[in-house]
Amino acid sequence: MAVKLVIVESPAKARTIGRILGTGYAIKATLGHVRDLPRSELGIDIANDFTPRYVTIKQRKKVLSELKKSAEDASAVYLATDPDREGEAISWHLVEAIKLGKRKLPIHRVVFHEITKEAVEKAFTHPRSIDMNLVDAQQARRVLDRLVGYKLSPLLWRKVQRGLSAGRVQSAALRIIVDREREIQNFVRKEYWTIEAELAKSLPKAKKSGFRALFIGLSDGKKLEIPNQQEASRIEDELKKADYSVKKVAVKEAVRQPAPPFITSTMQQEAWRKLRFTAKRTMMIAQQLYEGIPLGEEGPVGLITYMRTDSTHVAAGAVAETRDFIASKYGARFVPSHPRSFAKRGKWAQEAHEAIRPTKIHREPAHLRSYLKSEQLKLYELIWKRMVASQMAAASIDITTVEINATCPELQKEYLLRTTSSVVKFPGFMTLYSEGKDENGEEEKAIAIPELKVGDKLLLLALFPEQCFTQPPFRYTEATLIKALEQRGIGRPSTYAPIISTVQERGYVYKENGKLCPDEIGLVVNDILTQHFPKIVDLDFTAQLEEELDEIAQGEKRWVPVLRDFYTPFEETLNQAAEKIEKVRLAKPTEEICPDCGRPMVLKTGRFGKFLACTGYPDCKKTMSFVVKTGVSCPQCGKELIERTTKKRRIFYGCSGFPQCKFAVNRRPVPQSCPQCGKMLIIYRDGWVKCTACEYKDKLDESEKTGAAS
Repeated sequence: MAVKLVIVESPAKARTIGRILGTGYAIKATLGHVRDLPRSELGIDIANDFTPRYVTIKQRKKVLSELKKSAEDASAVYLATDPDREGEAISWHLVEAIKLGKRKLPIHRVVFHEITKEAVEKAFTHPRSIDMNLVDAQQARRVLDRLVGYKLSPLLWRKVQRGLSAGRVQSAALRIIVDREREIQNFVRKEYWTIEAELAKSLPKAKKSGFRALFIGLSDGKKLEIPNQQEASRIEDELKKADYSVKKVAVKEAVRQPAPPFITSTMQQEAWRKLRFTAKRTMMIAQQLYEGIPLGEEGPVGLITYMRTDSTHVAAGAVAETRDFIASKYGARFVPSHPRSFAKRGKWAQEAHEAIRPTKIHREPAHLRSYLKSEQLKLYELIWKRMVASQMAAASIDITTVEINATCPELQKEYLLRTTSSVVKFPGFMTLYSEGKDENGEEEKAIAIPELKVGDKLLLLALFPEQCFTQPPFRYTEATLIKALEQRGIGRPSTYAPIISTVQERGYVYKENGKLCPDEIGLVVNDILTQHFPKIVDLDFTAQLEEELDEIAQGEKRWVPVLRDFYTPFEETLNQAAEKIEKVRLAKPTEEICPDCGRPMVLKTGRFGKFLACTGYPDCKKTMSFVVKTGVSCPQCGKELIERTTKKRRIFYGCSGFPQCKFAVNRRPVPQSCPQCGKMLIIYRDGWVKCTACEYKDKLDESEKTGAAS
């Protein structure tokens, strides 16, 4: 009896669907894309409406042969690839590659956003044909990226160095990183001072429990800047002579609403903030949770909905299930009177898609601990908590603001100080989950304020003047870069992780303590593209192209005219740039002397990173590996620790005595030793350092930061 052939991308997904469908179906996996443009040539007939020439991916020939044989014995073919443009394109390529259309075999496209019995059975009951609008949108993106990459890259080889490449969306991301770096380099620190007063209620025989209030300015509310120590000392002297009294007490109830369930970008951001997972790692783990994890006798189970989505929509059944769970777990008061719904995030967010959520809310993380790997459990717990919290009641917080007069009778002056405290009246969703903050987010400080009323006299216990400096903007982390890309409309759910991986793999960007920093070659490439190909790195233009790709997917535009509108001016710019761009010499003078001829050596960047080369070339062709010294001794053998790079261009710090000594750490070591045990310190997040041997940790001051970074 002929069976129905079901084709998916991965073996894990095949196992999970096979358990649901049972007998009568043969489930096969493609292991990803089966066809692509050729690697050795452009593969696009520009003169013939940009017709792409697809070739079979070498590693998929055996898979296609097996699929072709399976199709001969099948009564129907069901294409169950992922529910997005890439999945639609894989299905179309399969039909073309094994010529399913010529077999007069029923071909069905089935789409589901979660791998559960209900969702899969519903999809197989309501199949459709392949959506060529989605296929054309994927083809347009692929052809656009190939045109930019294969036309620009050879130019960079000739003008800068071999092995470089340029990408359409990645170049825009590189510009964002470089622009931020230049902001930091050009930032001029400005000194300012703050003064805090520690005050207490002047009650007889009462223990003086102090609280702090910040100096604001004059009593009429006008702020006074304190630019230097001289001015700070003057105000401090006046405040010492002042009489303090409560001017105003205001209590305001603030209602804090929960964040919506995850979409791809917010999941990647939160996984970085709370778990320190890269976007690539997050998507890999999410794919595993979506495709199915074996749960003992239950077999492979899809634990979350599809992880590439820009929609915050949640199915009504899932909302009802979540509300019932909250009521039984936390009580009726934690359930809002009406189910929450969240507006779609982007202009083109597909409401047929769902947010990323657990397939079953009652499947709590604790119940899965014995079945999931540590990283799988952590990400699942994050997704589960975010979904449950999104349907919980709002948190209620009382915010008390106290304004204090500091009256100086001798000087006939009156200053204003202010302090604020918050008390959670009802925690609501915060009982379970609170959204993480980026490094530039303001941290909430809990300040205890005694019960005060207008007219209360206060005692001054102490004054705390502090010198401060304005800070440059933070370098991007993966989380903040994804947020910036999303806000500017650059990239889509499936592209954020590849964008970040690509700029690092090309050597344009490297990570330093979790921050994305442009390398010298990245700065050079960005400057060339910005000067000669402004549209390629123009953020608005890149976002506009993304919208046009969305319009193709919606059937509102055809893909060939979009490509033509892009390529015609691009080709003209390319021809002009080839004549204008001068050869770039990537060489920095160093203090190193060539051991062969005694001439100075310069620092160059090659295909495999930085190296030292003799200035006597071509007479002397001596080259040496470039070593970044840390000034820190190896705790095992005493030799110096140096900066090293993995094959994937990730920086770590290892002993210069390698391979005899294999000591290495992932974070930059600090020249100072631990004051508690004398062992090595490493830079830990945002200027924090911690000991490699004991529990000591502390903040680096500005001079130590500079020394550690140099």
